[in-house]
Amino acid sequence: MLKRFLHVVSQLLKIVVIVLATAVLVTVGVRAVVALVYRSSTYTADQVPGRRVAIVFGARVYPDDRPSAMLADRVAAGVELYQTGKVDVLLMTGDNSYLEYNEPDVMKAYAMQLGMPGEAIVVDYAGRRTYDSCYRARHIFQVDEAILVTQNFHLDRALLLCNALGVKAVGVWADYQRPTGYSRASLSYSRLREFPAMLAAVFDLIRRPTPILGEPLPIFPRD
Repeated sequence: MLKRFLHVVSQLLKIVVIVLATAVLVTVGVRAVVALVYRSSTYTADQVPGRRVAIVFGARVYPDDRPSAMLADRVAAGVELYQTGKVDVLLMTGDNSYLEYNEPDVMKAYAMQLGMPGEAIVVDYAGRRTYDSCYRARHIFQVDEAILVTQNFHLDRALLLCNALGVKAVGVWADYQRPTGYSRASLSYSRLREFPAMLAAVFDLIRRPTPILGEPLPIFPRD
């Protein structure tokens, strides 16, 4: 009886190991393929082809309304694109899911500290996820072409989502403070998180859930 029980347990463990190994291989494979596909669509700020809009993605904001190092880099890269004439408008999209937490306003305030005029900034308060930001950029702000601004580890996923959702996009790395400006723990977590996040993005594109929407607010109203 014990021998049979141990055999069953052994077989179950083998199945679990095979399933986990397959899941890891699929996850890593999807990320690698997406990175390869969009490698030619990533640029430095001085090399990127111009677009009318840059989409700057939100990231962590501290309780005292300071942007995290990664968020500060994203905003700084967006401001550089504006100041060098690569874009006309920054669409700053981030999480404002509760009153005490507001990524877009912190992003706008920091951009203005860096010399960005407020009238060239559009804020999206419902960019809770990258999928939501890309979806709303197309359906609410009616953006059909854009430069995406975020860190290297996140850029592939952002490019996949925006291009699949109707925004013809290229990307700019916003990694000015690497490696000293980002904590090792934060950078490691962000990189590891991208593997399941990429898989989740693929499932989102298959399911096409509808995020929070509202009335269209085109950045460039048509005459």
